[in-house]
Formats: sequence, structure tokens, C-alpha cells
Amino acid sequence: MSTVKLAVVDDHKLFREGMISLLSRNEDLEVVGNASSVDELFELLGKTKIDIVLMDISMPGRDGLEAIESAREKFPSVKFIVLTMHAEGQYVVKAVRNGAYGYLIKNADEIELLKAIKQVSLGHKYFNKEISNLMIGNMAIEGESHKKLSDRETEVLQLVSNGKTTKEIAEELFVSTRTVETHRVNMMKKLNVQNTAELIKKAAHLQLI
Repeated sequence: MSTVKLAVVDDHKLFREGMISLLSRNEDLEVVGNASSVDELFELLGKTKIDIVLMDISMPGRDGLEAIESAREKFPSVKFIVLTMHAEGQYVVKAVRNGAYGYLIKNADEIELLKAIKQVSLGHKYFNKEISNLMIGNMAIEGESHKKLSDRETEVLQLVSNGKTTKEIAEELFVSTRTVETHRVNMMKKLNVQNTAELIKKAAHLQLI
């Protein structure tokens, strides 16, 4: 197997240094760069040949999952393995949809990390049983999400996606602004999103609007 060129992207310097030290002990791997932000990563990708990027999700500025999606268009030959503390199905599913080849929790041991790198370097995806179960569980929840929305919530959702304000929706449906906000909060909980932009994006993906 030819030497796999790696980059480590994480906003914690000690973690990056630890990963570089660990990976450098393997003669089949070469760490050719590291970055503490998405901007630094793209600068690195523009000037260095990299096969695999080990990528954290929580980054200053743009998050790691957005970076993977952008990189897929600009640097299609680069493969990403997410290495994060986030052990939630929604992150796994989003990572996969954005083009990640693997997903590991930071408590993974060295053997599993090296196994993931090897599999991904061969063009295979790598998700262990725990991660696969998280992904399947979240996709099942997504599949049921539309059943959980009431008719009135679906109506409010449609108006939100049309760009109407809370006040405009309240006037159109002859309800109070507080009622509209309650519907909005309930929908965000049901679809497991954090804000209105994510709500609309998720609803569109689930074909609710």
C-alpha cells in the first residue's frame, strides 16, 4: 500500500499534536498538514496533495460538516473521516449526506482509527456498529417526523417557508403571535433542528413543503 497522505483538522492544538504524533508512528501514513479552522483547511487543500482529512465538526466559523460539503465540489479526490465528540445520529446522517467516508467518536482507540483510515484509503466507507445504529435510528426518526406534525403545524410550516413573518402568519390564521411561535418551537423539536433556516431545509428534505 502506498503512503497515505493525511491532514488533521481540529481547533484544539493539543489534540492535533497528539493525533499527529500517533499517526506518524505508522510508516504507511504521512501527516502532510494540520489546520485549526475551515479556512486554514481550504488553504492547505489548495497547495498540498492530501488523500484523507481527519475532521472535527465543531470548528470556529464554518463547521466541519459544511466544510466537507464544500470540499466535495472543490477537491473531489479528498476523502473525509469525521473525528468528533458528537455521538448523535443527526450528525452522522448529515456527515454522510455531505460526503464523509467515515465517522469516529474521539474515544475510538488507535486500532479502530487505523482501520478506518485504511478502509477509506481503499475507497470504502467506514462506520462501526455503534455509528451505524445511530444513523439508522436517526433516519427512522426522520421517516416518522412528518407523521408527528399536526395539520396546523404543517400549515404554519408552509407559511414560514414562504417567508412570512410571525405577525403575518398570525393574521392569516387568525391566531396570536404567541400561538405561531409555539407551533414553530414544537416543529423545531419534532424535526430536531435548532433554528428556522434548519427547519425549512429539513422540511424540504423530508418533502413536507
